[in-house]
Amino acid sequence: MAAENYILAGLGNPGEKYAGSRHNIGFEVIDAFSAHLKAAVATSKWDALYAKTAVNDATVHLVKPMTYMNLSGRAVSRFVDFYKIPINRLVVVHDDLDMKVGRLKLVRGGGAGGHNGIRSLVDSLGSAEFYRLKIGIGRPGSGSVPAEIPVERFVLTRFSEEENRHISDRFATMVNGLKTLIDGEPLRAMNFLNSFK
Repeated sequence: MAAENYILAGLGNPGEKYAGSRHNIGFEVIDAFSAHLKAAVATSKWDALYAKTAVNDATVHLVKPMTYMNLSGRAVSRFVDFYKIPINRLVVVHDDLDMKVGRLKLVRGGGAGGHNGIRSLVDSLGSAEFYRLKIGIGRPGSGSVPAEIPVERFVLTRFSEEENRHISDRFATMVNGLKTLIDGEPLRAMNFLNSFK
């Protein structure tokens, strides 16, 4: 039996201006995953930074779209089409406003929930039935962020030191959960990741 191909894509915005922002947590998880497997995501390919690695018998294509968030689907769909990846072997990592900072939730399918990157992916792929690792970033009014700050500005703010520590403490958890999913155990991966509230 041929080894399976997966795409693991983290969403964010390119450039130093956005580095470390709440909206770029998807990029940071891909960086943690690639560091764990010693596969630097540094090759430019189809409007993305890219690396190929492996988790046991599975080939994993790591993708960080460089198109800006609202065009993420344009880059990711090129990889899906070229490598002929079934939609259930696409895993997307992104921020979520509706969960408190650091909460993790692995789901398959569902709506965009106002997330422009997910909306772009669904539009480009014609399906929402891919896996998503959602990472809570909080909303305006949570932590030290004033309630009146517009959402579009809030997602570009940086985490506080305390929030950063909390998120950083969960990178190894996220890597392990994603590896479990890629190993072909989605329910086990969901039970594990979704227990981190």
